[in-house]
Amino acid sequence: MKELIKAVNNVMSIVENVDKSMTIGSGQNSYKGVSDKDVKLLFNKAMRDNGLAIFVTEIKPTTTVDRWEESTNYGVKQKQSVFTEVLVTYQLHHVSGDSIQLQGYGHGIDTQDKAAGKATTYALKYTLLYNFLVATGHIDDTDATHSDSMPTPKKQTAPVQKQTAPPTPKAERIIVTEGDENFMKIVQGVASGKATLKQALDKFNISEQVEASIKEKIQALAEIV
Repeated sequence: MKELIKAVNNVMSIVENVDKSMTIGSGQNSYKGVSDKDVKLLFNKAMRDNGLAIFVTEIKPTTTVDRWEESTNYGVKQKQSVFTEVLVTYQLHHVSGDSIQLQGYGHGIDTQDKAAGKATTYALKYTLLYNFLVATGHIDDTDATHSDSMPTPKKQTAPVQKQTAPPTPKAERIIVTEGDENFMKIVQGVASGKATLKQALDKFNISEQVEASIKEKIQALAEIV
């Protein structure tokens, strides 16, 4: 293991710090992060010059998919969130034949099929940073704010969509004429409070003239009571 340890120490002396050059998010919720590209560019040359190579030997994934409906300007849309966690085992090899096993954890979230890719990228990036003890930026995000000072995240629940039956096209409704059976049922129902005139107008095909007659009958019944 002597040659492997020597090579690791050499890489640590070369890659001492990685700047947080990537802005994640926007506005007040944005924060600085270390890009995968910057990490790979730095380690690629340093490891290559010191006879080191790293290989993935095992990936243990766990995926959770949440689906819900949301109302938009274009109607109700089906939404989903895919959350993937991975525990990745790596083998760090040296040209001398020495090797050591490393493990890394990563997670990723996406609306489609990129959660697994994000998770494995995260795992490799932080396996390299942590095992070679590389500093990132001025101070690590996890040390900047105490956990007790941060609000507990609230579980987001999808709004319940109220299912309503579409109104019957007017051409398909029963036509009501003055004095027929349905005319009197509407008058009696509205006058007694069992239904509203709007409900009757939505259910039946009623002309403006018949509607005016219904209102007169309802008013007359109310005066009698």
